[in-house]
Amino acid sequence: MPELLRLFQPKSIAVYGGSWAENVIHQCQKMGFGGDIWPVHPHRKSIGGLTCFASISELPGVPDAAFLGINRDAVIEVTSQLSEIGCGGAVCFASGFAESGDVDLQQQLVAAAGDMPLLGPNCYGFINYLDGALLWPDQHGGRRCDTGVALISQSSNIAINLGMQARGLPIGYVACVGNQAQTSLTDMTAALLDDPRITAAGLYIEGIDDAADLARLAHHARQNGKNIVAIKSGKTALSQQAAGAHTAALAGDAAASSAFLQQCGIIEVHSLDVLIETLKTIHVFGGLPGNRISAMCCSGGEAGLLADRAMIYDMVWPDIPAANKQQLADQLGPLVHLANPLDYHTFIWGDEAAMTQCFAGMMGDWVDLSCLVIDFPRADRCNRDSWMPAVIALQKAAKLTGCKVAVLSSMPEGLPDDLASDLGDRGVLPLCGFEAGLSALAHAASANRHMLPQQPWIPLATGGATVGDNAPTVLSESAAKLVLRDHGLVVPMGIIGNDPARLADQAAQLTAPLALKGQGVLHKSEQGYVVLGLGHGDLAQQAASMAGTDGFLVEEMVTDPIAELLVGIRRDPQYGIHLTLASGGIMTELWRDSQSLILPVDGPAITGALAALKLAPVLGGFRGRPAADIESAIRQILVLCDLITSDHSIAAIEINPLMITANKAVAADALLWRYDRPHHNEQTTGATS
Repeated sequence: MPELLRLFQPKSIAVYGGSWAENVIHQCQKMGFGGDIWPVHPHRKSIGGLTCFASISELPGVPDAAFLGINRDAVIEVTSQLSEIGCGGAVCFASGFAESGDVDLQQQLVAAAGDMPLLGPNCYGFINYLDGALLWPDQHGGRRCDTGVALISQSSNIAINLGMQARGLPIGYVACVGNQAQTSLTDMTAALLDDPRITAAGLYIEGIDDAADLARLAHHARQNGKNIVAIKSGKTALSQQAAGAHTAALAGDAAASSAFLQQCGIIEVHSLDVLIETLKTIHVFGGLPGNRISAMCCSGGEAGLLADRAMIYDMVWPDIPAANKQQLADQLGPLVHLANPLDYHTFIWGDEAAMTQCFAGMMGDWVDLSCLVIDFPRADRCNRDSWMPAVIALQKAAKLTGCKVAVLSSMPEGLPDDLASDLGDRGVLPLCGFEAGLSALAHAASANRHMLPQQPWIPLATGGATVGDNAPTVLSESAAKLVLRDHGLVVPMGIIGNDPARLADQAAQLTAPLALKGQGVLHKSEQGYVVLGLGHGDLAQQAASMAGTDGFLVEEMVTDPIAELLVGIRRDPQYGIHLTLASGGIMTELWRDSQSLILPVDGPAITGALAALKLAPVLGGFRGRPAADIESAIRQILVLCDLITSDHSIAAIEINPLMITANKAVAADALLWRYDRPHHNEQTTGATS
């Protein structure tokens, strides 16, 4: 990772260009930058009220940072000159490099930079609100602060939008990555998180160049008590590398990236609103110790709406303890129904002492956070004075009880920026709107729920993911099962044949009931190429009715299954190997009940994923039914993971279903895609158990 501290915290800035350079100078002056600013221009006498230097050789010193607001034809020579004199780093604002197809020019730029850190090209730059240094050629919405979060974005426009937030989030840095020709999003995030004044990082991610690097960064950040919150955009549907697989309908790029972020310990959110509110929660409290919440409202409408919206988030709303309930009953009287969330009515509105006592009754070690639900009147037409006793009472109650507290507005505009900022400075979390606020609390509560492992989780390398340049070829079910069986997976006993009249004799050693399947057909069940529950005498007639097959597979049926799983595993160009666990059988795509993991995984990780399925109650024994042999299923899944990890010629495998009985798990149907490697054509599939 390049040394970026000098660039991000400059004491001297060289600015190249005309109007863009003037904008940078103006923003630095407006923010009160205390260092030196040196405009460089061969023809102009001054820019932004500052005397220009005609060339780099005339500069009074070596700049810590440079903003290159010049065209792409001139920027390479200037970058080389800055590198030669030991400049601390540069922002290349110019476009027209790899993003427009000119990869060669971008490589020339990187070569010119040498060891000098370079942001971009096609990069808007960065803002350091902590020190007032802005290599930023435009307006922005932030202000100076002593501590705050860092926002790092692969989209300059998203960075601009986030910087305009009016929700009381203190921002220490805003940084754009541009083309990441030399310095990556991970490099920048690591450097900014190393600033002790930064409490958390928010990322807007469009693509991940090095998943392992990002995983290491996330682990390092959490070791230092800092969380990363991210939005991952560009989640396109999975390309059909394994055409016809059920897994493709369930496990697209979105599922893989979400699994990766979760396993890294990065908090994933799905909207800019929730990103801001989650970062705010982490900035004020460093995350939450748990998800037990209480809330105080002065209206039944707010309490009811809050309770309804809270149901969709992973939160616990504990009952009010008996002692607290008695205290509240004595104070509020018989007309107030005591529940959490609490509608305390307006009997005590404006009575600071009474509100303090009431709010304290909703706090204590039985909750992790207590919220005051309140929307403030708009400042341009109304007066908020009569609302302030409630805020003061909340702070006093928090001091009495030691409880973490938040002000939660029902609508985002119900908590204005100036008040939100003031509350945050006082240690009161300002949450703007029920939807984003509640989601942020759930995310912040999950941040510290799991113990941090000693070693970072790193995804398996994607190298060696393919053998040959051609698209993978799908094996027949019988050939796929041979590969699975040879590696230790349990498959049904079976035979394959081509002549319907001879199937009964060939299957004589198999125990009925039998399954008859036509080979060479994807989605066999939907097309009528699977017949179940047959005796030996039924095989010839049923096989004769199947036209267009590449032969037949006859297997012993798995009897008394308790549950059916889909287990899909595929190579992913970004994240290594992607494992999908889902409700299996004919209901797979209807239920769309799935969980994703990125390898490597262990038994506990698979156990957790299975427990998160809607199918989980069935696996555990639903309404008196026997429990499925989950341990056998987990062992089979781990063997499958080992198979694709050890055999780089395998592109993807899908078992659907993995039938789980009370004492075993059997791969009843399987697909396997392989790169450039001939498959076996034995006439029996055999069996293990």
